[in-house]
Amino acid sequence: KEDGGVSSVSVQQLIEQISYMNKAKMIDHIGGVEEGAYEIYNCVEKIIKQDILGCEMTEAEGKDLGNKEESPAPEEEVFGDVLWDAHDEQEQMEAFQQASNSMCELGFEKYFERLNDLVAAPAPIPPLLVSGGPGSGKSLLLSKWIQLQQKHSPNTLILYHFVGRPMSTSSESALVIKRLTLKLMQHSWLVSPLTLDPAKLLEEFPRWLEKLSARHQGSIIIIIDSIDQIQQAEKHMKWLIDPLPVNVRVIVSVNVETCPQAWRLWPTLHLDPLNSKDVKSLISVECNSANVKLTKEQEKKLERHCRSATTCNALYVTLLGKTIACVGNAGNIDETLQQCFQCQDTVSLYRLVLRSIQESLQSDKEKGLLREILCIISVSHNGVSESELMELYPELSSAVLASLVHSLHKMCLLTYGCGLLKFQHLQAWEMVRLEYMEEGENVISAYRQKLVEYFTMQLSRDRVTWRSADELPWLFQQQGDKQKLHKCLLNLFVSQNLYKRGHFAELLSYWQLVGKDKSSMAAEYFDSLKEYEKSCEGEESMVCLADLYETLGRFLKDLGLLSQAVAPLQRSLEIRETGLDPDHPRVAQSLHQLAGVYVQWKKFGNAEQLYKQALEISENAYGAEHPRVARELDALATLYQKQNKYEQAEQLRKKSFKIRQKAARRKGSLCGFALLRQRALQLEELTLGKDTPDNARTLNELGVLYYLQNNLETAELFLKRSLEMRERVLGPDHPDCAQSLNNLAALYNEKKHYDKAEELYEKALDIRRRALAPDHPSLAYTVKHLAVLYKKMGKLDKAVPLYELAVEIRQKSFGPKHPSVATALVNLAVLYCQMKKQIEALPLYERALKIYEDSFGHMHPRVGETLKNLAVLSYEGGDFEKAAELYKRAMEIKEAETLLIGGKATSRHSSSGDTFSLKSALSPNIFLEHGQR
Repeated sequence: KEDGGVSSVSVQQLIEQISYMNKAKMIDHIGGVEEGAYEIYNCVEKIIKQDILGCEMTEAEGKDLGNKEESPAPEEEVFGDVLWDAHDEQEQMEAFQQASNSMCELGFEKYFERLNDLVAAPAPIPPLLVSGGPGSGKSLLLSKWIQLQQKHSPNTLILYHFVGRPMSTSSESALVIKRLTLKLMQHSWLVSPLTLDPAKLLEEFPRWLEKLSARHQGSIIIIIDSIDQIQQAEKHMKWLIDPLPVNVRVIVSVNVETCPQAWRLWPTLHLDPLNSKDVKSLISVECNSANVKLTKEQEKKLERHCRSATTCNALYVTLLGKTIACVGNAGNIDETLQQCFQCQDTVSLYRLVLRSIQESLQSDKEKGLLREILCIISVSHNGVSESELMELYPELSSAVLASLVHSLHKMCLLTYGCGLLKFQHLQAWEMVRLEYMEEGENVISAYRQKLVEYFTMQLSRDRVTWRSADELPWLFQQQGDKQKLHKCLLNLFVSQNLYKRGHFAELLSYWQLVGKDKSSMAAEYFDSLKEYEKSCEGEESMVCLADLYETLGRFLKDLGLLSQAVAPLQRSLEIRETGLDPDHPRVAQSLHQLAGVYVQWKKFGNAEQLYKQALEISENAYGAEHPRVARELDALATLYQKQNKYEQAEQLRKKSFKIRQKAARRKGSLCGFALLRQRALQLEELTLGKDTPDNARTLNELGVLYYLQNNLETAELFLKRSLEMRERVLGPDHPDCAQSLNNLAALYNEKKHYDKAEELYEKALDIRRRALAPDHPSLAYTVKHLAVLYKKMGKLDKAVPLYELAVEIRQKSFGPKHPSVATALVNLAVLYCQMKKQIEALPLYERALKIYEDSFGHMHPRVGETLKNLAVLSYEGGDFEKAAELYKRAMEIKEAETLLIGGKATSRHSSSGDTFSLKSALSPNIFLEHGQR
């Protein structure tokens, strides 16, 4: 939009179409394409985190809407001090859903009874072994039984883990145990330090199980599917042999051929081959879905064929049914049956399926691409995404890929897991190895090399995705290339990515492979970081540097190298205090981590002081009832307990517990996966409940949720109810009422009801001015949004004092030389230019330029933007020579920026405020661009 209006008829039509859609969200933005894409990315991320996952908002006042202020960068999701990988959790949820997808029960009732008997049997009782051949239906049985237990025994805590392909992340023993421990901690409301050292983690798990099971009211069932696929299962799962706590039952499934000898003595539930009735039922389901009718003779042939152990296996029969259904009534079913009957096991039947897919392809090129896709997925660590396949093979069109994936998915070869294509069953993976890689290690190595080259190309030093961190080191490990693995590990961002996602054991195993002990590993990381620091310039890279120092400090602490951990954590703290703000939430994060080292060092006085500082910052930034405040309270409580100050510790624990309970009620669960069910209960409570501040807050949050979904009518209802309830319970002048007014105003602004928005913003401003400190962030938000609204409505005279107040607030908050003050000065200067008051605008721009140059250096993009604005003023004042000189400087900065990052704009988080641009130094039609960058 330009000047508050739409720039063209086509844009107007698009906006009208969007406004009819319930789930569309519009973002107003003026600026570069990269910045626009980043705005959209932020909006989508916000919706996913708040609405789908139920994570806490990270703004200092997260519930206000429409705030365009730069918010604190979100920290990694943590559970206590333990790093939690939401990706691993999502993978498990998808594995469970996939395992339970089949509509067929396969006569499981008799097995369900046996499993129920295990739960009811008196303790102590060893684990129950569910055994069967590959594809016999073990995962399906367990997932169906889990669903039944969740439905009929809501007090039973069920923890499950589905192991995928051998050597995938899901088969790493330390990650499996850490995940189970964290799930137990989550359900028992216990937040305690948890070691990340893989050996200690495995050793301590029985103690955790004992301790946490004692806190749980009811039974705990732990289910591990395909446990024999876990790397060195017998060695790493020793806790299974120990006597289990009385309320804990363990069920593990194994392939009958690969079950460790010691486990064969446990009570065993063996899955029998399918009987003829189940075989017929499975094949009928597949045939009916394609409207295929078999003759009696064909049914008899199938029944006779499916009698051996390998041919009356659930996966084999399912695949057989799908193959017949694919041929359909138009094809020759007898001929297909004859071909199928030649296949005496699942792998050979998969080979037949693959060959039939190949024959259906129209060209040799497509057949070649099919081979490439399957081979590249088979040599990857955790799978490959569609976009990666299209970049690996530029000749692969999206239409061809979609068609191939559809065929491979339909025939149980491939599936999706966390957005990656992977093999649906181990036998499919084995078949691809046999079919395409018979020449052996050379072929496998060539495909691995292709992936290595792809992810190496993706890997620029400051942009590492979880994909490159997951795949590259693992591929080097598989190739036995220790030199390249070593170099990869010294890429600070790769190691940071693995560590922050909780893959500590994996990172450690890579270092052990290259033959480095803990001390030399620490020294090499520190040297790399010092080298990287030399190239850091500007605010963004310094924030990134602080994150790297913090990660290194935490990593060294987890390795037990306490004296070496202090220096990087101290450096991280210094950078954040200088570059961000002494009261920024990330400063609290640094203080918290540093205190953790002092606790282990038994320097309790130092630790207490740091934890208290972190607590104060977190309370100011997030409010007194935020989970991050609970984290600091828990840390302090643990510290007091170590000093035998039990009374103080107990008080803090109670306070923390209440915060976590409230957060869980609001958000579903600490990791947010029970969110939707919880919100339904909240709505019911709100309908029947009485007026309380908590209910008013929940109504406000629901209003925010619907606003983010662009369901503005429903959002308005909730926000109004929240405001009315707050006015009744708290009084009309309470700051919480200002929050509701602010949110409603933002909603009316979105609906273009500007008069209503103006009235509400003015009320909110009046309350906040009286109730809050003159430099409070909430006051600054309202001032800013009302000022922008006045400007949008053309009420420029009313906007001026608010823009002036915004400058004052930032000066009080950050000091007169902070870049944030420069941003506010630029916004005020643009307003004066709109009012044709260029004389008033000039000193504001000049002061902003000086601040930007002092803060960021003379070649920063913000300096360039301000020079461009000054060039416009000089041009309009008739000083063409000065305008040309300023414009030339601005262009030099722009060119240097483009060269530096290969033509891509850097200033993603630019807060350079309102800008106007010089379209051409020679054009008389200079115009102003308005709107927040």
